[in-house]
Amino acid sequence: MPRKNKTDTLNNYTYYQISTHIRRSWLRIAGVLIVWMTCQVPLFGQISGAGSSVYHFLSLPVSSRLNALGGDNVAMQDRELTMAMANPALLNAQHHMQLSLNYAYFYQNTMSGCAMYAHTHKEVNHIAAGVHYLDYGTMSYADVAGNLTGGKFAARDVLIDLMYARQLGQLFTVGVALKPVMSFYEQYNSLALAADVGGHFHTRDSLFQLGITLRNIGWQLKGFYSEEGGQVREQLPLNLEIGFSYRFKHAPIRLGMTAHNLQRWDLSYQMTNQPADTKTDVQWYDMLFRHTIFFVDIVPKSDRFYLTFSYNHRRRAEMQLKDQRSIAGLAFGAGVRIKMVRVGFALSQYTKSNLTYQATLGLDINQFK
Repeated sequence: MPRKNKTDTLNNYTYYQISTHIRRSWLRIAGVLIVWMTCQVPLFGQISGAGSSVYHFLSLPVSSRLNALGGDNVAMQDRELTMAMANPALLNAQHHMQLSLNYAYFYQNTMSGCAMYAHTHKEVNHIAAGVHYLDYGTMSYADVAGNLTGGKFAARDVLIDLMYARQLGQLFTVGVALKPVMSFYEQYNSLALAADVGGHFHTRDSLFQLGITLRNIGWQLKGFYSEEGGQVREQLPLNLEIGFSYRFKHAPIRLGMTAHNLQRWDLSYQMTNQPADTKTDVQWYDMLFRHTIFFVDIVPKSDRFYLTFSYNHRRRAEMQLKDQRSIAGLAFGAGVRIKMVRVGFALSQYTKSNLTYQATLGLDINQFK
C-alpha cells in the first residue's frame, strides 16, 4: 500500500481545522441572531407586522420540493433546480442544462406555474432564468353591497428571475438574482425591481450545509395608484433568512431548519374590519417559533427518490380553525428520479378551506445527448 507523506497529512489536518472553524463560526452567528431577536422584543414590536408590503406571492413556493420543505429552504443544495429561487447561491453544477416545470393549484380558479432553466460555464459559473406567475382567475364586477353589476376582470402576478452563482473553492458559493416583478389587477398595475443575494457553505462530504440570503431587496417603480403628491410606492416583502441541514452519514435521513424574517420580530397582523382592541397578543416564545420551519427528509445516497415532512409554525398559528381539523402548517412531499426525468408532488394548506397541490416535472436535457 502507498504510504501517505507528511504533506498529505498536513493538508488533511489543515482542511479539518478550517472546516471545523467555519462551521462553528456559522453556528455562533445563528445563535447570536436568535438571542438578539429574543432580546429585542420591545424594539421590533414597534416595526409594522405582516401585511405592510406588496407582492406577497414572492413568498409562495414555486415547486413541489420547496412546498414539501415548508415553503422555503436556503441551505439544502441538491438536484432540484428551483431551490435557487429561494437562495441563488444554491445553484450548482448538477443543474447544468436542467429544465424544471411546475404547477400548483390553490383555490377555485387560483393557480400558479413556474418554468426554469440553468446552465453551467467552466464548472464554477452557474446561471439560470425562471418565470413564475400566479393567476387569480376571472372575477365578477360588483358594487359595495355585493350586487353583481355585470362583466368580469382578471388578476395576476408575474415574476422574472435572472440568477448568477459563483463557486468559491470547494466549500463556498455566492449568488445574486435580479427580479422584475409585475402585477395586473383589472385596471390597476404595478412594476417593481427586486434582487436577492445569498451565500452557501457545505462540508466536503456535504453532510452539513448552511445558507443565508436576503430576499426582495428593491423598490416599486410604479405603484398601483396615485394621490395628490404623486404615485404611492409601497414596500417589498424583505426577508432575511438563515438555515441549515444535516444528513446522517449512515442513515438516509436529513434534518433541517430555516429561520425567516429575521429583520423583524413582530409577525402578527390586525384584521382591517375589526377594532384594534381585538388583536390577540402573541407570547414571545410563540413569536420566536413563528420565525422557524423544520423539516425531515428521507433521501438515499443515490438520490433516486425522496420523502419529506415539514412543519411551519407561523402558518399553523395563523390558519388553524377552531373546532375543525386542519393540516395547516404541515406539508408532505415525495419525488422520484428515473434517468433524465424527475417527478415530484407536494400537499399542504395555504387557505383555510382548501388543500394546495403542487407538481413538478424536471428534465436533465444534458442526459438526452
